[in-house]
Amino acid sequence: MPDRTRARQLARESISQGDPLGWFERLYQEAREGKSEVPWADLRPNPHLLDFWKLHPRPAVGKTALAIGSGFGDDAEQLAAWGFRTTAFDISETAVRATRERFPASPVNYVTADLLAPPPDWFGSFDFVFEAYTLQVLPENLRPAAIEKIAAFVRPGGLLLVIARGREENDPPGEMPWPLTREELRRFTKAGLREVAIEDFVDPEDPGVRRFRALYSRKS
Repeated sequence: MPDRTRARQLARESISQGDPLGWFERLYQEAREGKSEVPWADLRPNPHLLDFWKLHPRPAVGKTALAIGSGFGDDAEQLAAWGFRTTAFDISETAVRATRERFPASPVNYVTADLLAPPPDWFGSFDFVFEAYTLQVLPENLRPAAIEKIAAFVRPGGLLLVIARGREENDPPGEMPWPLTREELRRFTKAGLREVAIEDFVDPEDPGVRRFRALYSRKS
């Protein structure tokens, strides 16, 4: 199990200082220096993305994809391997730089960007948008705006796949990563997407962790 102690400490400090997103860069800097670890960096594609694609393969060649909170790039590289013209971004410049070093010949366009203030030309531009574990590390008050931005990236006829920890409405949020509720996921439909399917399951690779895997589409 990854050690989240330092990440949680940095998150608390950053939020208390009024900079709720600043801790990501600090965490990646410390990880680069060997002082701490990035708890969500498995250095492999997300298994729940792979499972989804195995069950529901989609045409990818010639289509565009966006990987949100791309970390060290494994999910973005997988999307590109399937044939997508892939853009991936992270708020941490250190993470993006490390990813380019890991994959020097990558076709992926890696960008440093803030989900809450993304490039305007990304809106309505992607056939497939992938979000895993980013919303659950954002404070609750930032999630509505983040969800609106994520939904807006999906072009007409496109899809959004979201993977996150899940909880009931009356369950305590606990420590970071803070699980999402079904009510929070419903914000994607309020932002103009159609719910295709939501899977609610216990992660076989991380026993005891409840997850949602939700698929949305935008009408053509």
